[in-house]
Amino acid sequence: MRGFFQLLDHQPIAFILLALTLGTLIGRFSFKGVSLGSTAGSLLVGVVISMTAEGVYGITYAIPGILSSFMLLLFMYALGLKVGPQFFSGLRKGGLAFIGVGVIVWVLNWVICYFGAKWVGLAPGYATGLISGSYTITAILGVGQNALATGAYTPPAGMTIEEVGANMAAAYAISYVLSSVGIILLIRYLPRIFGRNAKADAAQAEKEYSGGASHPVPGAPGALVMGFSPYDLRAFCVTHQQLIGRSLAQLARDYPQVPILRVVRDHKVMELSDDLTLAPNDIVTVRANVHELILEEGELIGPESDEALARQVPLEVADVHVGSHAVSGKTFKELASHGTGGVEVQAHFRAGNELPLGHDSVVLFGDVLRLTGPGSAIAAAAKKLGGRAILPTMKSEVLYLALAMLVGYLVGIISITVSGIPFALGTSAGCILAGVGVSYFRSRNPEFGGPVHEGARSFLQDFGLNAFVAVLSANVGPKVISALGGDTMLWLALIGILGALVPPFIAFWAGFKFFGLNSVIADGAATGGRNSTPGLNAIIEESGSSVAAIPYPVSYALTTVLALIGGYLSMILS
Repeated sequence: MRGFFQLLDHQPIAFILLALTLGTLIGRFSFKGVSLGSTAGSLLVGVVISMTAEGVYGITYAIPGILSSFMLLLFMYALGLKVGPQFFSGLRKGGLAFIGVGVIVWVLNWVICYFGAKWVGLAPGYATGLISGSYTITAILGVGQNALATGAYTPPAGMTIEEVGANMAAAYAISYVLSSVGIILLIRYLPRIFGRNAKADAAQAEKEYSGGASHPVPGAPGALVMGFSPYDLRAFCVTHQQLIGRSLAQLARDYPQVPILRVVRDHKVMELSDDLTLAPNDIVTVRANVHELILEEGELIGPESDEALARQVPLEVADVHVGSHAVSGKTFKELASHGTGGVEVQAHFRAGNELPLGHDSVVLFGDVLRLTGPGSAIAAAAKKLGGRAILPTMKSEVLYLALAMLVGYLVGIISITVSGIPFALGTSAGCILAGVGVSYFRSRNPEFGGPVHEGARSFLQDFGLNAFVAVLSANVGPKVISALGGDTMLWLALIGILGALVPPFIAFWAGFKFFGLNSVIADGAATGGRNSTPGLNAIIEESGSSVAAIPYPVSYALTTVLALIGGYLSMILS
């Protein structure tokens, strides 16, 4: 067994993969409808392994923090890509409420940790460590150490700066582990505690924040899905004399709403051209509205055919950005008679908002049309519209991912120091806002930063966060061991849990009851106010929707700054 734990020490990748494997298995186990989930499971398994290595075999795990930081940034960016189009509408709908929920979390956390430590007589440094650990913001330890280093706080007689620093670290380690697991479970089940169905409320929130749109905006998950269409492919045998001997160009002019997509002659697919003429018993494939046109074509063309070659015409769905001023101002009816037959307009977007469809709907420069139809017909329509067909893909745009994350990271590290307190947006908030920005602009033009395969985006989101907590668990386990023992540990555990869980519980109640927020939205604001990214992932898993991430960046960014100020003050006032 010692050799096994030594192996995990020398091969940290093996540790991460083991924690992910066992954590995911444990996270799937459910007792009376309650489960940890993969994130909390991975954190718990990692802490147990690292504590066992330290306590039993004296092996201290230390995995470079750059790995966990990068995984977290991938998660935040991928999450931003999903919620971006709804983010700004969320600000307009509930920005003040999101801020109110965040402030409630911060105030209650500071009061519980500071006065709790003072009430039970804990030594200087413990209060600041409790705030840092229960909030899971390591930077609070930094501002506390800064207060010591600059002389803003002087330890009492008989106590050294090093001892105060050790107190902070011990309180941080104990409260961090307990609050990390506890907040995941609390946030996951808050709607259920208040008698709400998270999935139903999330669906309602998505509808509200989409402005009533029935189709995902360009670039959003599920955008390029065929869905239901009244348009269908049918194959008919040409028997009527008025069609025999006529060219495809002539038929396209006479029947623009029923384009011929394929001609099969003697069991062979003919190459389509304007001068191709129909012969008796040719099989033609057409696509049009079943109710309006196709049901009448048996009388006009001939009997329906089950010829496999004629019916196997693959249909695709694509978003096209209107980039031609020549078509701007035309209606769908006018465009259909100008060489764009064979495609159906599934959705019409302008400035990221879905518009009602109709024959007289006007297309303007910069609009986005979601088209369905055969690939060749979509390509022809896209060329006519002055854009490029964005089709579903298995690939993802790495260039935009790297560039956007770089910009978000650099913005996040910009720091301004006021009275010894560093203020920064934070790299996590910077990357989620970068993802929000890319997806927001893509909703206006699908050619921007895309396409991104939803499976790849979802993998980055899930794997990134779970790998982050696995690395974190390896590094925090040994600190828990060093803090164990005596009544002090029990007080640290109790105050840390109360400081981590009571504030978001009350803030959720205020958001849900007082501000009138949807339960899932209130949950997202509360977990943002608590700065808990794993908590956010928990409510996303519970609700089956990412809509909880809409308020998260607002309360997250605000309380990050407030928590740093509060941590500094807790040290000064100790």
